[in-house]
Amino acid sequence: MNEEYEAIVLGTGLKECILSGMLSVSGKKVLHIDRNKYYGGESASITPLEELFQRYNVEVHGDKYGRGRDWNVDLIPKFLMANGQLVKLLIHTGVTRYLEFKSIEGSYVYKGGKIAKVPVDQKEALASDLMGMFEKRRFRNFLIYVQDFKEDDPKTYKDFDPIRSNMQALYDKFGLDANTQDFTGHALALFRDDDYLNEPAVKTIQRIKLYSDSLARYGKSPYLYPMYGLGELPQGFARLSAIYGGTYMLDKPIDDIVLGEGGKVIGVRSGEEIAKCKQIYCDPSYVPDKVRKRGQVIRCICLLEHPIGNTKDALSTQIIIPQKQVGRKSDIYVSLVSYAHQVAAKGWFIGMVSTTVETDHPENEIKPGLDLLEPIAQKFVTISDYMEPIDSGVESQIFISESYDATTHFETTCLDVLDIFKRGTGEDFDFSKIKHELGDEDQ
Repeated sequence: MNEEYEAIVLGTGLKECILSGMLSVSGKKVLHIDRNKYYGGESASITPLEELFQRYNVEVHGDKYGRGRDWNVDLIPKFLMANGQLVKLLIHTGVTRYLEFKSIEGSYVYKGGKIAKVPVDQKEALASDLMGMFEKRRFRNFLIYVQDFKEDDPKTYKDFDPIRSNMQALYDKFGLDANTQDFTGHALALFRDDDYLNEPAVKTIQRIKLYSDSLARYGKSPYLYPMYGLGELPQGFARLSAIYGGTYMLDKPIDDIVLGEGGKVIGVRSGEEIAKCKQIYCDPSYVPDKVRKRGQVIRCICLLEHPIGNTKDALSTQIIIPQKQVGRKSDIYVSLVSYAHQVAAKGWFIGMVSTTVETDHPENEIKPGLDLLEPIAQKFVTISDYMEPIDSGVESQIFISESYDATTHFETTCLDVLDIFKRGTGEDFDFSKIKHELGDEDQ
């Protein structure tokens, strides 16, 4: 360990692993350390199932759940957008060769106590239960506008400027009602609150296009999930890092981050050993004095013996409950995976309900999501602090990720990774270098 590195990465959570991979691939000498014996940090996958029960101090009764080894339970399950940034980063770093993905079967939105499929094209818009007949036509015209829109071709703007005008103005132009705006903004564009309405419309248009482009790749939904769960991702990155000469160390306590003149990082100490470096990338748990609490997230892992009702018995699905539908300021997210992704014993399903905490009774806040999953065989509830860095890290050269938010997809995670990459290297990550097909990287 007593060597010099260009960067030291602390923690093997997904964000840190992606950054480590990006830095390694760009030719930097990287040391990657985790104080835990296992990969994944806060976003670890737990196996066997008995370990999950122990973690929450719950007793396992008999062999009701099948073989414990057949389970891989993600503590923070998130889906990948098929055409999204994380998939592009995975392709860029070459880590896809170690992973197998399977698409998620359904994407739903909650309205008036029921769930309905998220409509993404003209045909689905006309068949949707979410709107009345005249609204369907207005929504169809809106979708045609979005699909035809090209940012570099002003002719496609028609008589509306989406760069100067906000999203609310675009909804108004097409006469879309509050309910349609709700599922468009939250289930198609995947915004977590309604702030986007006052931002340039182009941002929402791009996010709807991402959803439909992702859907077009695999057909059933825009989402992918790795076989055997997300725990495969950090391990894939560890293999990748080794190829590029990086070093991984698990079960290595970090006793001190060593600072030099002007508070700039010069290394990390573990026992008597010191590894020197120019930069550190880490999660908030390694630097409690450099982060602040911005809120809390509640997550409830649910073990079920059945699919979710009204999803055509889908073996995997995502449901978004927009804030307004349940009188909240932030959305509730529901995800379901199962034995089809090799993360549960045969016949079993793993549901997750999560949201940003808004009251002193967080478990009551997720009730609309839990109601969709009933009957539930076993629940595991976690309430975690959402931490963010107090500064950009440029002066100290310590770059800190934010905690994982309540969303069940990776798009916000990637925005944080790309922001940290820019702060650390001084340049934007260039997506244009990336080959666009999964599997291209070996050619």
